[in-house]
Amino acid sequence: MDHDDARKAKEHATTYARELAERTVRASTSGAVRAPLAIGVAVGADGGYGVAVRYRLGLPGVRSLARRVADEVGPAVDVRRTGRIRPLVAEDRPVRPRPPVITAQAMGETGRVRPLRPGVSIAHVDVTAGTLGAFVLVGGRVHALSNYHVLAGSPAAREGDVVVQPGPADGGTARDRVGTLAATVPLAPGRTAYVDAAVALLDEPDVDPTYPVGRVTTTARALGGERVGKSGRTTAVTTGRVTAIELDDVVVGYGDELGDLAFDDQIEVESTGSGPFSRGGDSGSLVYREDGVALGLLFAGSETGGDNGRGLTYVNPIDAVLGALDATLLA
Repeated sequence: MDHDDARKAKEHATTYARELAERTVRASTSGAVRAPLAIGVAVGADGGYGVAVRYRLGLPGVRSLARRVADEVGPAVDVRRTGRIRPLVAEDRPVRPRPPVITAQAMGETGRVRPLRPGVSIAHVDVTAGTLGAFVLVGGRVHALSNYHVLAGSPAAREGDVVVQPGPADGGTARDRVGTLAATVPLAPGRTAYVDAAVALLDEPDVDPTYPVGRVTTTARALGGERVGKSGRTTAVTTGRVTAIELDDVVVGYGDELGDLAFDDQIEVESTGSGPFSRGGDSGSLVYREDGVALGLLFAGSETGGDNGRGLTYVNPIDAVLGALDATLLA
């Protein structure tokens, strides 16, 4: 089917899944029931479209629900099991003394890097470590772009908080300050999210935006099937393929403070290399096409699941990120 037909089939599958869930799941106090499935538009290796259905084992009846939705959709459906989807910081909060094995296992840049460049370890001074994804202009000033859970970390964070490079999990302290938290897109329990994003105003605007594919100055909406890359703090430069777009109800576990948050209109990427596309610590990486056009901001993933068993990565559309922060890529 074509893209428009796949969107219509996705809407039907979502409605059907929620109807099934209402029969088996007790309604919340708000009366709303979401099926424990992520549903979007799948992209086949041949370029054709279908419906993407994603489920996580461990939830009661979820495999049976996924099968019933697949039967309803018909042959143009791509059903995959995921592992538990989490934000991809270096380790769980709260920050503990630097664990050498975590830094030692990272293939990316975990040391102090000046001038700053994409792909290096960075974080709020009270978070662990994520990745500096790109440089952006906000109000004419140079900022570092990454995730909310990297540059803020919790609802307790405030504008003006110190951001360090490398992140605390990699030995960074207040002496490694590179800027301050400038703006976030808030995340809140019980509210559908679209992006996990924040920016830090840099103390020193002299940066190197050319690593690893030259200046990334243009954006595009993912259409599916694109060959993509990213540079992250943990897995360095990796390659993958966009396997699904417009995914709704992607549930990400943020821990005690925020709980499980549902994200709509997300991009899914699967590795095309010998290892995973991303791991913990790669949060905040910019995901770009082979031609250097930005598609999204990496924020979450599972270490298991997917056709190749190496996990799946989830990405916010870059135009939604930049629009929410009133930012533009540094030209």
